[in-house]
Parts: sequence; structure tokens; C-alpha cells
Amino acid sequence: MTRFRSILLSALMVSATTALAACTARPDDGPIVVSAIGDAPTLADPARGALGTPARLMLDMTAQGLVRFDSTGQIEPGIAERWSVIDNGTSYIFRLRDAEWSDGKPVTAAEVVTVLRRQIAAGSRNVLRPYLSAIEEIVEMTPEVIEIRLKHPRPDLLKLFAQPEMAILRIAPPGGSGPYRIVSKRRRTVALRPAFDPARSPDDDVVEPSPAANVSLIGERAARAIVRFDRREANLVTGGTFTDWPLVMTTQIAPLNRRFDPAAGVFGLAVVNRSGVLADSENRAAIARTIDRAAFVAAISPDWQPAAQLLPDQLDSAAPPAIPAWAEAPAVGDPTPRDRIARWRAANPGELRLRVAVPRGPGANLLYGYVGAALLSLGITPERVAIDAPADLRLIDAVAPYDSGRWYVATACQPCSEAAQAAIDAARDAESPRLRAQQIAVADAALASDVAFIPLARPLRWSLVSIRLRAWTGNSRAWHPLNHLRNDPN
Repeated sequence: MTRFRSILLSALMVSATTALAACTARPDDGPIVVSAIGDAPTLADPARGALGTPARLMLDMTAQGLVRFDSTGQIEPGIAERWSVIDNGTSYIFRLRDAEWSDGKPVTAAEVVTVLRRQIAAGSRNVLRPYLSAIEEIVEMTPEVIEIRLKHPRPDLLKLFAQPEMAILRIAPPGGSGPYRIVSKRRRTVALRPAFDPARSPDDDVVEPSPAANVSLIGERAARAIVRFDRREANLVTGGTFTDWPLVMTTQIAPLNRRFDPAAGVFGLAVVNRSGVLADSENRAAIARTIDRAAFVAAISPDWQPAAQLLPDQLDSAAPPAIPAWAEAPAVGDPTPRDRIARWRAANPGELRLRVAVPRGPGANLLYGYVGAALLSLGITPERVAIDAPADLRLIDAVAPYDSGRWYVATACQPCSEAAQAAIDAARDAESPRLRAQQIAVADAALASDVAFIPLARPLRWSLVSIRLRAWTGNSRAWHPLNHLRNDPN
């Protein structure tokens, strides 16, 4: 048992004893306390780079997009009250509702257009920008209506615009249109209150929101979040991944409170350095075949299933998911993975070492243990490096923002063969769904034969949920808006 785990167990035992001694329960009449795993929640511009869970929640709650996700991962109105799709799917017209910035000034179509153009501009580092290349123009039609014109039809456009990264965030002065307002900030905690609705009828009584409608959002490390929930000081822990799940398993938190999302996405090793032993696809296949992915996922959770294919389903591809040859039973007479690497070593004498980039955490320790054991069995010395350090193999653990095979093949190509990259580019620029589907299938097959990516499973996403939050619903986006946690927020 590691020193860290011993400390965590001690903390959890103390917290459990304290909770039992106090005989307290999570109050149902106060603010919802949400502990999001990650850095302190801040209102950050997604055009400047990727955001962690606390920052994404802050955007989603204080600066909603044109549309947003509900508790089930389906599309609902955001700052746009309604929309229509015309011209064979190449024009999306949004009518904005009456909305106010956080300083009380009305939101105009011109301001919304400015924000959206910033997010898809050439210099933007928004993580969704590569998947919005079909946008030709965003224009203001009237002070209440905007149009998004596309070069080619993209049926999943609304799912991209529902992501927090496409929130309508005003930069100066910073702020959004709700559905919440920031009341106060203290260290790693932000207090949020429901925003005033300017569309309310003048005849309606203005009722101050009850404390139960407020949210206290905390950004902190997984161990602290788990202890906070165990001490009944939080109603929700969100943003959990495979790295931290083993910590939950050391606690006495009831199974009823432990929730998993049926998350869609990729979880596996990208071959990020195609030199040396990794220059040969047969060597890459030998490594892929040797990793005991079934034992690894079982060591994390018996409910987690391994995967050997990149696409989870056919999605919008013209063919079923490609099954790599290394995932099939070997033919009689085929060299074993160890023999394959041994032959390469004989022709290329010298030290054989591979850098494996994985994050921190007990789950990542287990992953590195299984990957390292596989490499050692092949005569390769593994070296663990930080997730963002120069590496040969790098873990990719990402939830799909929308349901297209193009996202999967583009995410797995880091890099990939010329044939796969050409098909990915062709799918991006395809003028019809049929041509797009064909190119996605070509890219999927090319990635499988090239062994540019080694699938291990689907992303594991977990939450700790109190029974107070009856509206919490697991979904493929693994996204849980804070205004959709209770059926009776008032």
C-alpha cells in the first residue's frame, strides 16, 4: 500500500467516524454543493486552450451557448429560444431570447456573432475549432436573429454548439447570460445564484430564489472531493476518471451513490513517435496484442469493458468499425509478439526503451503497470513520463463531443499514415453525407491496419451523487449541467 493511499484511508476513516458521531445528513434546504475534480473554477476563454471540468462548468452555468445539454445529454434551448435548419442543412437560423449580460445590459445578435467568430477564428485554440471547419460565415440578420452558414451539411452541429467551449462569453467586461450569476468567490469555491429572467412578464411576481436553488461550486483534487462527499459536505462529485476511481473503492460510500456514465469516446495509447521500433506497424501490432487490456480494466472496475476497435459503433461511417488484425486470433505459424520484437532487436542492436505518457493517480499507476509489464515481456524497457511530456506512447482519454466517426479517427491520428490522414481530411471537406461516410470508413480501416492507435477501452467517467439530486442522469456525454440536478430546485 502506498503512502498516499494510507493517508487517504486514514482521512476517510476519520471523516466516517466524525460523520457517524455527528449523525448528520446532507441538508436538503441549502445550496447544492458540487465538488468538481480539477483546478479552482474560473471564468476562462476557451479560445485560449483546453479547459478542465470546473472551468467548463463555470462556462456552462454563467455563459451558456446558443443551445445547451439537458440532464440526459439532449439538446435544449440556451441563449437561442428557437432555431430552424434550411437550404438542405447548410443554414442554421437562431432567434435569440431576451437575455442580459451579468451586468444587466441586453445581449444583442451582433455581440453573439462577435463571440462565435472569435472561437472559430484562425488563431483560436478552442478544442472544438477543428470540427467546425464547415462553417463558412456567421452573420447578424436582425438584432435578435443570427445565421450560421455552412459549406456542407453537418447534422451534428447543434451538439458541438451545446458544448461549454461554445458558450457566449463576453471578454470585456467578462460575463455571460446565465442561467446563473456569480455571487461570490472564495479561494477554490464559487457561489452561484439563478439569474434574473428578463423575459419575465411585468405582471409576474419577482420571487427571490430559495437557498436550495443556489449552487456552491468547488474545484479540488479527487482525494479531497471524495473525503468531502464521505463527510456529507457535498452533494455531488463530478469529473471523475479512471485515474481516481480506485480511491473511491477504498471508502464505504454506498453503491447507490456511485454512478457511472455510459461515456462515448476513446481510451487508448496513441503512437506519437513513429521512429525506432515503432516505425514498423508489425512491431506496433505486437505491442498492441501483448497488453492485457481485459486484466487492466478488471483491476479498475468489473463494470468496465475492454475494447480493441476505435469506433464504438458504425455511427456515420459507411462501414462497421474496423477490427485490427492484431485483435484476431493469430494464424498458425505466425511469429509471436516476442519473436517479432526479438527479430527487430537482432537487426537493430542497442538499448530499446519506450517512453509512456500517462497522468498521475492510482488508476494511471495500474495502467502503467500493465503496459510496462507488456513491454518488458517483449524485451522493451518502459519509462514513465508526464502526460504532456515528449513520449513514444501517450494515453488519450477523451469523451466524444458529438457522434461522428470523424472525431474518433481525427483524435486517434497523432500522427498516422498518409492514407489515413488523407481520408480524414477528405471527410472534413466532403460535400455530402455519403462521401463523408465513405472517407470515415477509409480512415478507420487505414488506422486499424497502420496500428497508429492502440484502443484499450471506452472512457470511464464516474460521479458521487447524493439522493437529493434525483434528476442526475448518466449519459454518453458524461456531462451534468448544474441547473438540471434536481426535479424540484425551488
